[in-house]
Amino acid sequence: MTTETNLGIPAQSGQPQDRQQTSLTTAGARNLATTTKSEPQMQGISSRWLLKMLPWVQVSGGTYRVNRRLSYAVGRGRVSFVKTGAEVRVVPPSLREVPVLRGLGDDTVLEELAGRFVQRDFAAGEVLVEAGQPIDEVFLIAHGKVNRIGNGKYGETTVLGVLADGDHLGDEAVHQADALWEYSVKAATAGTALVLPWAAFQQLVNRSEALRDQIAAYLADAQQSQNKHGEAEIELAAGHEGEIELPATYVDYELAPREYELSVAQTVLQVHSRVADLYNQPMNQIEQQLRLTIEALRECQEHELINNREFGLLQNAEYGQRIQTHSGPPTPDDMDDLLSRRRGTKMFLAHPKAIAAFGRECSKRGLYPTPTEVHGQQVPAWRGVPIFSCNKIPIVDGHTSSIIALRTGEDNQGVVGLHQTGIPDEYQPSLSVRFMGINEKAIISYLVSAYYSAAILVPDAIGVLENVDVARPRD
Repeated sequence: MTTETNLGIPAQSGQPQDRQQTSLTTAGARNLATTTKSEPQMQGISSRWLLKMLPWVQVSGGTYRVNRRLSYAVGRGRVSFVKTGAEVRVVPPSLREVPVLRGLGDDTVLEELAGRFVQRDFAAGEVLVEAGQPIDEVFLIAHGKVNRIGNGKYGETTVLGVLADGDHLGDEAVHQADALWEYSVKAATAGTALVLPWAAFQQLVNRSEALRDQIAAYLADAQQSQNKHGEAEIELAAGHEGEIELPATYVDYELAPREYELSVAQTVLQVHSRVADLYNQPMNQIEQQLRLTIEALRECQEHELINNREFGLLQNAEYGQRIQTHSGPPTPDDMDDLLSRRRGTKMFLAHPKAIAAFGRECSKRGLYPTPTEVHGQQVPAWRGVPIFSCNKIPIVDGHTSSIIALRTGEDNQGVVGLHQTGIPDEYQPSLSVRFMGINEKAIISYLVSAYYSAAILVPDAIGVLENVDVARPRD
């Protein structure tokens, strides 16, 4: 079947007719038009709440010293392990994280002591220790969680604390002979412990003069007058009447206080002179290159403030200020435990997945925490304390993370950021952009440097909720 066109020429039915173009196409018009462009975009920019919320202290000399009262108490660290197949062994130098062994310089003694630990696997619900029994073993928790269980005032069973990977118990028996367990220890999950019989430890003590001297020094410090925080006591008198002889006292200081040096993040920005000369309209190429480079430096800065081994918040939080979740995901009970361990908590930091996991736990209980407004933005909060998103907090093995609680400010004995303003060629506070010259290939170079660090003024200024399960359970 055929039809006729307006010109009388037959055309096949059902086929499109060729039409003559009657106006300029948009593709052609764009050759004469100026397009409207956006600035270069970057996916790696995050909210960087830590950089915004930390109070920053000027460090004119490049070093910040944290002076504290003299402390006799030795903090409890985390012991490290190495696994070969099903065999788990303790790393000998990490035994110095046990308070009684802190500062022991003889590696041979540590290696021999490490070899005396015996591996013991346990199942969920298994009782490892019963209250009232003699302490005749030291336990190192290599993997899994255990609960310290005691009795309440009216005989009810209470959980006194949760111990997990790297924690240890039983070493307190060094303070006294014939010590008894003051609590029971029950496995919350399946796991592995390394156990050292006290008899094996005593045999090594009898043979090693270095170990005997170490224990004697530790016990001497433990007998010093100190407060509940382990600080040298300030002798006071109160509640007396009449004329009594008042105690004489003084405040002793640490002789070797910790010092924080400013760290640096740097890069060399390179721009070809032809680009800088010919392609600067409508946007300055060097300015845009510099803007995105600085954004990347600030992201790196926040990552270091969280994870750096020397000054990062996660790495430098005291082990006494680290707690474990009761079950796995972050519950309101866990957040209350974290919040109650310090006065004046100003903020929580958590990975977005941890915040989502906490929201799921609240929803299960029918709780809907009221958000709070910070800098014109609504952010989630718990007990009025904002929970800021921080994607620099790592997720371990794809399913566990940490939540950090912070008290901030020098006046509040909290956490402070450290920087130095007024540096040469300063572009932003404590960030400089220095012209390095043009090389023989006509490439312009700029040295971009950001200087920063962070200091924890007293141990309870920061707390960490560890092993937070952020995986979404299957329905």
